[in-house]
Amino acid sequence: MAAASRVLHEQGVEKTTLADIARVAEVPLGNVYYYFKTKDQLVEAAIDAHALNFHAMTASLDLHTAAPRDRLKALLRGWVEQRELTARYGCPTGTLCSELDKRTDGLDRVAAEVMRLLIDYAERQFRSMGRSDSHELAIALVAAYQGISLLTNTFRDPELMTGECRRLERWVDSLA
Repeated sequence: MAAASRVLHEQGVEKTTLADIARVAEVPLGNVYYYFKTKDQLVEAAIDAHALNFHAMTASLDLHTAAPRDRLKALLRGWVEQRELTARYGCPTGTLCSELDKRTDGLDRVAAEVMRLLIDYAERQFRSMGRSDSHELAIALVAAYQGISLLTNTFRDPELMTGECRRLERWVDSLA
């Protein structure tokens, strides 16, 4: 699944073949076909892997970071750590959502649920900070991240992500 997620992020769904994934995973193509009869099944499994990774990351933040404001800032720092990858390929979830939205097979809605996880997590943190406008703040945070991910990728400039996340950290601090 890690290989599938990586290749789909780097090449996009339409350009990726099961053979590409087998090559990166260093397994025979027959093994990939054994578990996934179609590329769409593999894409759905990769989306599920994104969700599992998100749950693991947020569980770690919840376990190791007491204050919701600090959890949000840790999330921002994680995005900054991924800035080189974002500059090259965009946000893994955002680019997948954007690409799948052009299809009519329902995978767009499955991918949207991963984005919903991020919004819901941010909303819980803002609510824990005592904010009655937690939903709007969560949308603003995710929109800022997706926007800067697009610009970071478009201009191949990882420092755009760094600067915007610094601004977002100050914004989060101002809301506490």
